[in-house]
Amino acid sequence: MNAASAVSELTGRVRARLAALRPGELIGELTPLPGGHSGLTYAVTAGDATYVIKAVPPGQRPIGRNDVLRQARVLGALAASSVPVPVPVPVPGVAAVDETQPAWFAMDFAEGEAVEPVLDEPEVPAATASARMLEIASVLRRLHDTDVRAPGLDAPEPLDAAGELARWQRTLRAVPAELRPGGEELLRRLAAEVPPGLPPVLLHGDFRLGNVLCAGTRAMAVVDWEIWSVGDPRVDLGWFLLFADHRNFPRLGRAVPGLPTESELLDTYLEGRPALPGMDWFRALARMKMAAIMGHNLRRHREGKHHDPDQERLPPTIAAMIRTARDILG
Repeated sequence: MNAASAVSELTGRVRARLAALRPGELIGELTPLPGGHSGLTYAVTAGDATYVIKAVPPGQRPIGRNDVLRQARVLGALAASSVPVPVPVPVPGVAAVDETQPAWFAMDFAEGEAVEPVLDEPEVPAATASARMLEIASVLRRLHDTDVRAPGLDAPEPLDAAGELARWQRTLRAVPAELRPGGEELLRRLAAEVPPGLPPVLLHGDFRLGNVLCAGTRAMAVVDWEIWSVGDPRVDLGWFLLFADHRNFPRLGRAVPGLPTESELLDTYLEGRPALPGMDWFRALARMKMAAIMGHNLRRHREGKHHDPDQERLPPTIAAMIRTARDILG
């Protein structure tokens, strides 16, 4: 089946299901949505309502980032929580999730923009960006307070700090040594200083403003749940804090005056609770992960697997991530 036929077949399945939700109303065509890194994402209208469709790409297996049904589970589990998420569409008498391959599910269309202040366009007013970062620090706290035994979540086994390190060190070591200067020393130091674990919580996996739809200063929906897991809360925190300072991203980031400091974001997250031990290790881990991701993307470009000349801007940031991670460790 070619791409056009696959989209046509998916459109027919989606429209049939939505017609059961909104009988007698006009169901529109599927319109591709930009952004996102997993599966296929479309918007579709049904009467005066708009929904988002996440679908497995035709011909691909529903695993990893393409496992849209896994994303539907976490969104369904969070639908009644205090964490703002796009809610899967409830279709009375009809499954909101279509498990027939290629699988798909429908969710409410959430208004707002997802912009990473130090990296993304368009630029957001500094005061707005600052308020948003403090707002989502509280959202992250509420996410980590969610019961991982929530009905329907079917949470995976928790991954501790050592397991998280092992997963990402494989990614970094797949990057040629010349693209990750000092990487081996950093990995040795991280492995030698793994802190004791904290009780496992529900993790987003890529929590930052670029994955939160905001309207004004209000967080409307946390999106892009393709790598959610259960593990140490400091994994999410270390990653979130990485985006508070443009200097972490040489040649990529831009200064945004007045953004909260890492300490201010941590204080907002903690809401008066005791400080979390071992945060420096997790801040260093986040930098190693970013170096691994960027190094992987740069390697694929240079090997001709994914041509993107913009990847040539990454070496200074990769080197800075590794260098500052080692500095953080002392």
